[in-house]
Parts: sequence; structure tokens; C-alpha cells
Amino acid sequence: MTSTPLKIGFIGLGIMGAPMAGHLIKAGHQLFVHTRSKLAPEIAGGSATVCTSAKAVAERADIVFVMVPDTPDVAKVLFADDGIAAGLSKAKTVVDMSSISPIETKQFAKRINALGCDYLDAPVSGGEVGAKAASLTIMVGGPEAVFERIRPLFELMGKNITLVGGNGDGQTCKVANQIIVALNIAAVGEALVFASKAGADPARVRTALMGGFAASRILEVHGERMVKRTFAPGFRIGLHQKDLSLALAGARALGVALPQTAGAAQLMQVCAANGMQDLDHSALVKAIELMADHAVMPDEPA
Repeated sequence: MTSTPLKIGFIGLGIMGAPMAGHLIKAGHQLFVHTRSKLAPEIAGGSATVCTSAKAVAERADIVFVMVPDTPDVAKVLFADDGIAAGLSKAKTVVDMSSISPIETKQFAKRINALGCDYLDAPVSGGEVGAKAASLTIMVGGPEAVFERIRPLFELMGKNITLVGGNGDGQTCKVANQIIVALNIAAVGEALVFASKAGADPARVRTALMGGFAASRILEVHGERMVKRTFAPGFRIGLHQKDLSLALAGARALGVALPQTAGAAQLMQVCAANGMQDLDHSALVKAIELMADHAVMPDEPA
């Protein structure tokens, strides 16, 4: 129990948001929540106050966290008639932990600042596992003084917490993260498909590679998913597609070529075109398997 409970709002209680909000509740803070998702048992059975709108959350909380899927969702939560902005009063703080457009984020921050309130963009990496374990990586953009004030709350949800720069820089960092993750998933997928089609045991190949220079968190976690065929979503292909679209749109605006990112985005599109957009992003391997006419391992029968 924290010695100084805060009035905190949390909007968006999906796969990621629910455990993140749960950590704030466990620390003794008073939470006001709003979500389109069904309330998770730990939230529904806890001390959080369920509000009928984002505006109602902002009216009652001093700090409001947002964790929703995409840029238009954040815009609606912030600026709809019953959105956060309509319920804010001076000196409150909005913290967007969604993964969205860096360019739009800068505009959102200016609009919230104009109301006399502070704004941080603080996207996360670590997926459902990291959210539940409170071990998320949190990439923050915004004023240093605001970051230091909110840091104790970030520390309840994550471990690697970095102020990257000003508003929008947290989102830029997250886009960079998603580029690296996507390319690593594709590399692991190609390696395991190659090994399996060559007749080697992909599970043993993965174990051997984990002891060498090719070792990575992606090989460890998502390589295991590819071998065991466990593609229930921790982070959906559809959401990673959104992040790579942000990367490619940003690259066009900056005049930067991202050829490998474009390739990974196309592999995810192959999956989406075959009805797999709601699988975990480790299922990107299935696009490679389709082209090879060979699966790393057979899928378990339904």
C-alpha cells in the first residue's frame, strides 16, 4: 500500500491495459476506469470505480493513463465530446501509453498543454507477459519534470523506463522498437523453416542457437511459439501491421528507405490476407511457411 494514494484514471483495459491498471490498484491508488472491453476479473472485483465516459474519468482523476489500439482511438478518447479533454481542469496530467503516430502525438500534446495540463507519450514493449509481470519497457516523450513526477507510477508497471526526449520521441522510439522486433521475428521464422525443411529438428536447432551469437529474446520466446505452434495472441499481427505502417509512413515523410521493414510488413499482410491477423505476431512464420510449402512443425489438429 502506497503512503500517498493518488486519484488515477485508466482508459483502455484490454490485454495490456487490464494488468497495468491492476498494478496501480495493488499499490493502493484510487482508480477511475473506462473501457470498451469486458472488465477483467481483477478489475471488476477490485476497488476501481467504473466510469461511463473518458470525460468522467478525467473529471475525477488527477492523472489519466490511456492504453488503446491506434491513433484514431487516442484522438477519440482525448477529444470527442465526452473525451478526456472535456473533463480536464488545469494542472492535470495525461499519459498516453498506446503505440501511435509520433506526428499526431505532438499535436495531441499541444492541444492538452493549451488546456493548462501536462502530456506524456509513454508507449511500452514487452507484451502481455511484460504487462502482467510489471516488467515492461517504457519509452517516454515529454518534459523531464513531468516524467520525474510520473516515474513512480511507471515503476509499478515496468522495469526499463527511459525519457527519450520531448513529446513524440517516445512514440518514435516505439516505432523503432517494432521495426527491430518484426525483422527479428522474420529472421527466426526463416531460419527455423530452413532448418526444418532441411530435415533437422527445429526444436533442437533453436536450443543450439540459443547458446550462440544468434541468441535473442525473439528466438527464445517466439521461436518456441513457432516450434510449439502456440499462436494465441500476446501481441496481434494486426497491431504490429499498424506499427509498421507508422514506420513506413514516417520513412516516406523523412525520405528514408526501410526495405527490410517493408518486407516484414508484406509478410504480415500475407498472414492477414489468409485470416491470421488476430494471431500472435510470431505467426508471421506462417507466411514464410506458405511460400516454402513447409511448416516448421505440424499444427495441432483443431
